[in-house]
Amino acid sequence: QVQPVESGGGSVQAGGSLRLICVDSQQTYSAYSEGWFRQAPGKEREGVAAIDSDGRTNYADSVKGRFTISKDNAKNTLYLQMNSLKPEDTAMYYCAADLPTGVETALLISAPEVGRWGQGTQVTVSS
Repeated sequence: QVQPVESGGGSVQAGGSLRLICVDSQQTYSAYSEGWFRQAPGKEREGVAAIDSDGRTNYADSVKGRFTISKDNAKNTLYLQMNSLKPEDTAMYYCAADLPTGVETALLISAPEVGRWGQGTQVTVSS
């Protein structure tokens, strides 16, 4: 299996923006969706955003209106545009490929259910 590769993390001040990128060279046609998860120190990994092959999306309540997930199928690339960042968005962000469910439930699945994880990219937001 090929591991997706994330990039685009960094350190920004509150109110700033970042765009995360996930390049996935493996195509799994049986997958229902893909998405982004994050894990802050001392906290459990949580779903942030998911997208399916038809472009339907779903977001965690904490990021709605600030984050946008998108994908470029021709480039096998997944994006997460993060605007109006807050200190509480500080976490390691992971690309999750081959999710076995649609976007409606993708953010709730457990880590072992994810087909493939990226290595993560750190996002740090200072106040």
